[in-house]
Amino acid sequence: MQRQFLAAAIAIAIAGCSTTTSSDASLADAYAPIDVAAAPAPPPPASAAEAITLDTVAYAAAPAARMMARVAPGMVAAPVENTETYAHHDDNPVHRTSEQPVSTFSIDVDTGSYANVRRMLRQGVRPPADAVRAEEFLNYFDYAHPAPTTRDQPFRVTTELAPAPWNPKRQLLMVGIKGYDVPKASLPPANLVLLIDTSGSMDAPDKLPLLKQAFAQLVPQLRAQDRVSIVVYAGSAGLVLPPTAGDRHGEILAALDRLQAGGSTNGGAGIQLAYAMARQSFLPGGANRVLLATDGDFNVGTTDRGALETLVGDQRKTGIALSTLGFGDGNYNDAMAERLADVGDGNHAYIDSLQEARKVLVDEMQATLLTIARDVKIQVEFNPAHVAEYRLIGYENRVLRNEDFANDRVDAGDIGAGHQVTALYEITPAGSNAGRLPPLRYATAPGTTPGQSRSDEIAYLRLRYKLPQGQASKLVETPILRSQLQAAPSESLRFATAVAGFADALRGGTRMDGWSLQAIAAMARGARGEDRWGQRAEFVQLVETARGMQAPATTAVAD
Repeated sequence: MQRQFLAAAIAIAIAGCSTTTSSDASLADAYAPIDVAAAPAPPPPASAAEAITLDTVAYAAAPAARMMARVAPGMVAAPVENTETYAHHDDNPVHRTSEQPVSTFSIDVDTGSYANVRRMLRQGVRPPADAVRAEEFLNYFDYAHPAPTTRDQPFRVTTELAPAPWNPKRQLLMVGIKGYDVPKASLPPANLVLLIDTSGSMDAPDKLPLLKQAFAQLVPQLRAQDRVSIVVYAGSAGLVLPPTAGDRHGEILAALDRLQAGGSTNGGAGIQLAYAMARQSFLPGGANRVLLATDGDFNVGTTDRGALETLVGDQRKTGIALSTLGFGDGNYNDAMAERLADVGDGNHAYIDSLQEARKVLVDEMQATLLTIARDVKIQVEFNPAHVAEYRLIGYENRVLRNEDFANDRVDAGDIGAGHQVTALYEITPAGSNAGRLPPLRYATAPGTTPGQSRSDEIAYLRLRYKLPQGQASKLVETPILRSQLQAAPSESLRFATAVAGFADALRGGTRMDGWSLQAIAAMARGARGEDRWGQRAEFVQLVETARGMQAPATTAVAD
């Protein structure tokens, strides 16, 4: 019955596509060859300022969106309305510990928000506030969190406490999680379906051509035990490459080279066919994943996000994950790409350059392919005797109800091999005059609650996770003590603080007591460390670029 359903699904999808087929002979007619590999990639800009001059871009500010068009030298073109879509979110509120001592959230390892905002700043565009997700800024960088010493527990949890630079009367608590790493050679076999948007909206240099070059960097990493399929979608979905051994690099690259853009965007049909191919080549105990590469502009077929989320969520339960890779600008649907990855137990990244493609698809691929812990949840209980107020920085769309922490049926984020997760809390010590909330008339005096003042604990951290094949969660617990407070924060905490401050500044700068971009850049510059790949130096350049943009942030296009 399953094979009959699969055959019918593929037949229907291919019959509805007049330009795609699984036959190598007809593929040559369906797709005109494009020798992307022969075209040298443009060199990276020497600085953020230089990046702005690479294209001549015309912008006209509008209440809900900017207007943009790339213009060739000597030509004048009418601006095109920007329809990029970002889900609205408010910053996490400040909580009074005596009223709400417990904070619960799901971990997140996505990084797409940072790379997308970097693209805008390089173009000379102030990003809309809703494009900025602080946790994705934080998790873009490596903070050298200590790794576990054994694999008995798949990750290690560490904490650090230090004064906040924007107000030394407050403190910052950093929670770091580091998963164990594995050599690429020992990764389990992978069953990958590359689901590629070839609609007309992808016909731009930073979309399909960049996408093809990005996946071309992944291909040499594939092994004989891996399986790769390529599904495309435009007006309808088509199978470009049936399940193929990963070491047949030439066939895979040739299929990528033949892709061309055109037509509307039937993403729902593409996702269904991609899952059909993933089921056909399903590897028990292996990594079964769909990699959806798109600008997210679904406009025909199943376009309702709720229906797509249901489809992806159902497939997640069968052991097939979905990750999303965003490309391009002007109509980028960040809200769709980020949410589908969350529902699909996958990661969301944004590719704005070949350097970013290598980071995501080569350097970090083992983390994407090997999940070492599922449904990872963090819960921090603050002690009202020592903490008057707290707020979680970022993770707004990952906040969970406290009762969901121990409920193993509630989905949460996953950690891959070598992944790290960083979270920051801003806390106000009890008795400090730096509180953000007005005092309560009938509040109990700090430190008088029975049993609390006798403890040196300012908080208690609990973490739940499931092993990849497990159904019952395991619990990790650790206290956070006042004695951990350091007068001088570590290099990692200083840089993480600068990243969080930059995210807040781009969202309007309402949470950091006027901490300036100049001060943020200075802190980041002083915490660059070894910076092997230049990512921290690039961050400093972005902060300096933002300093030169005096216009207020544009209003986000709400989802």
